[in-house]
Amino acid sequence: MGKTTFLTREGYEKLRKDVDALKEQKRELSQMIGEAREQGDLRENAGYQYAKEKQAEVMRRIADIETKLGSAQLIDDAKIAKDEVRIGATVTMKEMASGAEMTYTFVGQEESDPSAGKLSVHSPLGEGLLGHKKNDTVDINLPAGKKQFKILKIER
Repeated sequence: MGKTTFLTREGYEKLRKDVDALKEQKRELSQMIGEAREQGDLRENAGYQYAKEKQAEVMRRIADIETKLGSAQLIDDAKIAKDEVRIGATVTMKEMASGAEMTYTFVGQEESDPSAGKLSVHSPLGEGLLGHKKNDTVDINLPAGKKQFKILKIER
């Protein structure tokens, strides 16, 4: 059996929508392939070749996402300690050297989107903060070097 994919409810729903959109795209590509077949010689039919390649790519993506959904374990906020950094927690912290405050929601790897404020619990920052509580000061080895953070707030 493959590895478990940890997802929030929001992340799970997004992947379901992605699969639905890809399946619609696959139907459209199948139609394009059928129309290209009607044009005759397929060896020199660029539209046919493109549609076949694109269809194979879409089918791979569908299979990949469905595998992740099949191994998904939804994170239930009710069962997670609310006073420590865990998957699903939104954490406000201060980088001690600069005084900069930042807020991130820690999610499973599949949902990670740093530009949207969502970091994987498997990222260096996520792994460093995991299990810590409000007011803890934590030293974390990041790619840019060792930094110290103070946890200001943890929300669910």
